Amino acid sequence: MWRVKSLDAILATAQKKSLHRSLGPVQLTLLGIGAIIGTGIFVLTAAAAQKAGPGMMYSFIIAGAVCAVAALCYSELAAMAPVSGSAYTYTYAVMGELLAWMVGWALILEYAVAASAVSVGWSGYFMGLLENALHFDWPDQLSAGPAWTLINGYIPSPNFAAEGAGFINVPAIIVALAVTALLMIGTTESARVNAILVAIKVAALTAFIVLTFPLISKSGANFTPIAPNGWFGPEGTSGMGIVGAAASIFFAYVGFDAVSTAAEETKNPQRNVPIGLIGSLAICTVFYLLVAAGAVAAIGAQPVLGLDGSLVQPGDDKFKAACALAENAGRLVCSDEALAHVLREINYPAVGNALGTAAMLALPSVILMMIYGQTRIFFVMARDGLLPEVFSRVHPKWKTPHIITLFTGIAVAIAGALFPVGKLADISNSGTLFAFFMVSIAVLILRVKEPNRHRPFKTPLVWIMAPLSAAGCAFLFWNLPHDAKMVLPIWGGIGLVIYLLYGMHKSHVGRGIIDVPELDPDAPQVPVPPMPGAPTPGEDNG
Repeated sequence: MWRVKSLDAILATAQKKSLHRSLGPVQLTLLGIGAIIGTGIFVLTAAAAQKAGPGMMYSFIIAGAVCAVAALCYSELAAMAPVSGSAYTYTYAVMGELLAWMVGWALILEYAVAASAVSVGWSGYFMGLLENALHFDWPDQLSAGPAWTLINGYIPSPNFAAEGAGFINVPAIIVALAVTALLMIGTTESARVNAILVAIKVAALTAFIVLTFPLISKSGANFTPIAPNGWFGPEGTSGMGIVGAAASIFFAYVGFDAVSTAAEETKNPQRNVPIGLIGSLAICTVFYLLVAAGAVAAIGAQPVLGLDGSLVQPGDDKFKAACALAENAGRLVCSDEALAHVLREINYPAVGNALGTAAMLALPSVILMMIYGQTRIFFVMARDGLLPEVFSRVHPKWKTPHIITLFTGIAVAIAGALFPVGKLADISNSGTLFAFFMVSIAVLILRVKEPNRHRPFKTPLVWIMAPLSAAGCAFLFWNLPHDAKMVLPIWGGIGLVIYLLYGMHKSHVGRGIIDVPELDPDAPQVPVPPMPGAPTPGEDNG
């Protein structure tokens, strides 16, 4: 289980079919902005406000800083091995098969649950547009999942009867399955369509800032108290306060790896990759801070309290009941379409509806990329032999991994139908933070094991940045809500059982299969060194 997959083998196709280096710092920065801006800012602003109040502005800074150091570590490995598989591939080459499996298994959790979170976020803006622009009354029971409560403080249980709860989120199911169908038949986004969607998202946020920013100097009272729940939340709460909000809002920055994976197509990657990474993260952080400040100035961002006066987690049954009260109907924290809601509350209903339309148009592209990323991880793991081969089958006509795409889409739809966006984002963050933690460690190990290997991009001050990244990821994970933290070890335990019963015995590397399955079929075959104790080619096996 500690066998590694040769980095030379992974690089075979990249060496044979090198891509044209055409991207400069501006293109990389714009690529990062387009990948980062999504559900996090359009939807999770409300959940962050419930956890941190106006102090959510600090939360954006903390999450952005952790992402920045993680991105630098991620980029070094991505530049060395610009192939499919993301952190799973890097870990396989550096730390061995078992840890690679655990990273890949965590990435599956990240991408699939993130797609569900974006689906729920899309549903909120879709419902807001139906009700406010078209004045259509969609049944409440079919527009949201149930409220969730913890039995004995540990076991999540749906509460369909809670005040303000629903039964099933039908719009989330529809958008998840529609995107899945597009991916199955091979429909892809052109660069032009992607550019249009990025422009729509940026224009929507810019309009929000322009209309709300003048209120900041006039609404000082809305910023007080700035940290109603403190930095870590009151004693006995989990995942609350400014740091807890930072752990949740980390979701708003995920996507920067689109910059690092473009390293092979970048001119002067040693210079331009860090510019693109830090530039896109810095610009998005400024955008997020301005949006958060505008939202607080416009209508305030103080948390709601439960009916018994206690602090409540966003999305649970007590929170739903508090938001169902008439006096809380206009609160930012209770909105499923936070930014559009703010504009409507300050008498810009037409612009609010337009922003809701922009979010509704742009967010499906994020769902598409998340489901695509999840299926690609599954696909590569299956072609390495660690998962059943059926998951790597490609449709003869559509030329897509249709079986695993359909499987993933159904799982995404089910999660989107039943869970609130905040809880899904926290669960997704648990997988992401684990994967980023492992990448941070892998960078250091590879610097020791192979110090002379060519690195198109080197993490600056790596012995400072990589430990900071690992510590930051661990710190944010520890401050996630308790139930979100528990999902990762439970999910990991399930994955470990699957690996021990199947993957360890079926692994291509373990069986001595020397092809490089995730690479192009025309790539030269690179021999894999035999495992200790394995017979050499031509040797009698006895």
